[in-house]
Amino acid sequence: MRREAEEVDEVEVVAALKRQLEDETLSLEQKMTLLNDGLNKALTTAAVHTHHGVLTGVKSQLYLSGVLSRCVHLLTQDSRKLRGSLGAAATLAQLLSSCCVGVEPGEQSEAFHQLFLPSVMDGLLSLASQLMRQAECASLFRKLMDSVGWMLRTHTRLTAQVLSSIHYEHIQTSEDAAVSLLCVQLWTQVCTSSSGFVLALNDDSIHLLLNEAVSQLAVSADPGVGVASVRLILLMADQQELRVHGLLQSFRGLDSLLDKDWRGQGFDQDLDQLIIFIQSDRKTWSPSQASAEHVWAACVIQAAWRSYRTRRRVKSLSRAVSTLQRRYRARRKQQQQQSEAEKWEEELKYQVCLRRQQARREFHQKQREFLQLLPPDQVQSYLQECERRAAVRIQSGWRGFRERRRYRDTLRHALREMHTQQHAARTLQRAVRHFLQRRRAAKAPPVGHFWIGQKGLTDSRRAELKGQVEKYVALHRSTRVSREECERLHEEVQLLLLSELQRGDLQRRQEERTEAVLAHTRTQLELLRDAPPLSVVTATEADSFLSPSAPIAARARDAHNAALQAGRLPWWRTLGEVPGVCVPGSTHLPELEAELHGLFVGGLAGVGKETEGDSLDL
Repeated sequence: MRREAEEVDEVEVVAALKRQLEDETLSLEQKMTLLNDGLNKALTTAAVHTHHGVLTGVKSQLYLSGVLSRCVHLLTQDSRKLRGSLGAAATLAQLLSSCCVGVEPGEQSEAFHQLFLPSVMDGLLSLASQLMRQAECASLFRKLMDSVGWMLRTHTRLTAQVLSSIHYEHIQTSEDAAVSLLCVQLWTQVCTSSSGFVLALNDDSIHLLLNEAVSQLAVSADPGVGVASVRLILLMADQQELRVHGLLQSFRGLDSLLDKDWRGQGFDQDLDQLIIFIQSDRKTWSPSQASAEHVWAACVIQAAWRSYRTRRRVKSLSRAVSTLQRRYRARRKQQQQQSEAEKWEEELKYQVCLRRQQARREFHQKQREFLQLLPPDQVQSYLQECERRAAVRIQSGWRGFRERRRYRDTLRHALREMHTQQHAARTLQRAVRHFLQRRRAAKAPPVGHFWIGQKGLTDSRRAELKGQVEKYVALHRSTRVSREECERLHEEVQLLLLSELQRGDLQRRQEERTEAVLAHTRTQLELLRDAPPLSVVTATEADSFLSPSAPIAARARDAHNAALQAGRLPWWRTLGEVPGVCVPGSTHLPELEAELHGLFVGGLAGVGKETEGDSLDL
């Protein structure tokens, strides 16, 4: 009774859906929405029942009532009408493919397999061809190809129709690698799910499948498409080895194509297996057949290459002429720019040389005019003085360079020697430390294992060991102090440091006061020593003794003159001098000239007069 009630409910649901579809006022989108909701509800309700025959009965009633035929009619509509409802159409196609699996048509079995199923497959492929052309419908296209594969797993005889369909040919010739991969994966999944799939196909269908896989290997460069195609051929060879091997012999050069174009793409093991399978029967060929096949293949390749080269030459002839003209104009422009740059460079060099000559000529002209202004008896002495100054400058430059180089070499040698000594000292110290460490290790008594546990330890022995530990701790007190003690010591140190700084400040002030008193006393003593007798003292001189400003100014002027004289000395003269030591004044010029063997001291000509015995030693 329950079974009969379920069948009555199924008939009523399908009849209600059919009556709703007969309404002529419904649009295409409304009909698709109604079919999607009705089919989904009917299949879901039937799948909930525990009895497996309920779902089959619902699918059979949908076919016998003509609902599935209406679905096929909607899917085969013009592409312009389905443009706005492609998502609903893809969902309807998926439900239709699910309804076609597990149907029991009964007396209409022949019409179901020969008419209805081919029309369903044609509708699915037509819709898939439309979705393939739109990039935003990639997920819908993948869903539709899964539906096609689901039907092929159950109805193997539809394979010939799919391979010969014009819609599938459009999908197969797509340049998108993802579409090609989906096509190959479709047949791979069908072969994997059904072990007798290839056995149920005829030779034409197998040849079409092989032709698709080989064409993908020849056209595509995507590694995913390549590995999927190779594995598809291997799956077909596993199911029907003899038929597949015989049909593969018609694809001449397939093994060479696989070895040259697909080697090193990540599936070399599968590739080697397929090449071995293709070449397994080559040894049975006769030499005449092989040579004739090679000659024919060479002729085909040569003819194709010559035609391609001729077409490319004719196509690129106009582009080559324009490219040649453009390169010639660019080369000529580059040469003109280069020649102009060379001319500007030569002109610049000429101008520089000309201005140098003019400057040299003006200098010589001014020198001649100056010589004409001099008295005749001073011309020779002036020229000698010029030569002497030039020689002095050359000698000073050379001696400075020589001393700097000698100082640099000496410093480098000293640094190298110090580095060598430090390296030797480190080596000796390292060796001594290692020697002492080995010696201490040899003299030290062997250390036993740490006490982990002692068997038979009594309470008296434990008390004795505890007493020894307490005695050792009492004798060897820890040097660590508490935090309060550290803070107290820190405060004491801060107070001592503050008192020491105050004491140093007072001492420094006393020293400054003492130096000031000594300087004032020294100035007064110098004034008293150089003072005139009281009989000739005037009121102005007496006032100078009452104010210390004049002696202080004189003292500062002397110190300034001494600093200026020290700055005029050569740099090598000041080497090794202690800062604060007085430099020689104008009274030391004769001694300095004698020490330098007559070398002129630059910058001191105006300080003192030159002696008659000065000479130039070169």
